[in-house]
Amino acid sequence: MKWFVKEGSVVREIWGKADTILFIFAGASAEFAVNKSVDWLYFTGKLPADPLGRLFSTVSYARRIVFSEHQAALKAIDQISAIHREVEHKRGAQIPDWAYRDVLFMLIDYSIRSFELLERKLTANERTEVFEVFQQVGARMGIRGLPENYNSWLEMRNKQLDDNFVKSSFSVDLYKQYKKHLGSPRYLMLREVQVQIVPRQVRELLALRRWSALTLILPTYKFTRILHLHKLVRGLILPEKYKVEIAGLDAI
Repeated sequence: MKWFVKEGSVVREIWGKADTILFIFAGASAEFAVNKSVDWLYFTGKLPADPLGRLFSTVSYARRIVFSEHQAALKAIDQISAIHREVEHKRGAQIPDWAYRDVLFMLIDYSIRSFELLERKLTANERTEVFEVFQQVGARMGIRGLPENYNSWLEMRNKQLDDNFVKSSFSVDLYKQYKKHLGSPRYLMLREVQVQIVPRQVRELLALRRWSALTLILPTYKFTRILHLHKLVRGLILPEKYKVEIAGLDAI
């Protein structure tokens, strides 16, 4: 059987652990809030109505692609494209290529950042592998202007972070929705993860502190994983609605 992501790939390791995916989710929630194309996410009303569900949908699609057989993964990517075309048709406008690239770049970046924060530093070849998997996704979607290699992506990512983000009324409203749907204690935890994981440009736009309490908490959390207590700890900080979903994200 031909897999979209080969067995033994570090990408499977990254997307096979719920903890890593939750950190990717935290980073994505910050970037969605300050991306200049966030109005597209507000157009259907799904994001403000259920921001956690909308974000989990994004990472769940990515995870489904990573662990699918090649043809099934292509079908999932085509479904994503069809969903976006429907939104474009309803709005009577086209989502710009740079907005598609922003989401793709976000998944590449937070895959790397999350794994390195929770596990270990990736090698240069492993980072390239992460890039190549999501570059294939973007190519299948027909996104124009994609970088050809990891180094080109790194340059484009840095430029994107400088050019494509701004704090707006959408940003303020989305964070209000995060707090409403998470509750204050879990919302504070989300912010702590974001402090630790987001790039400087995003952190500054959101007025996040430079230092996170997570710096002290993470070593203890990693120790609970050795004792297999991390799922219990994870359960204490997640909304009841998503506990079953998140438990199902552990593939390895």
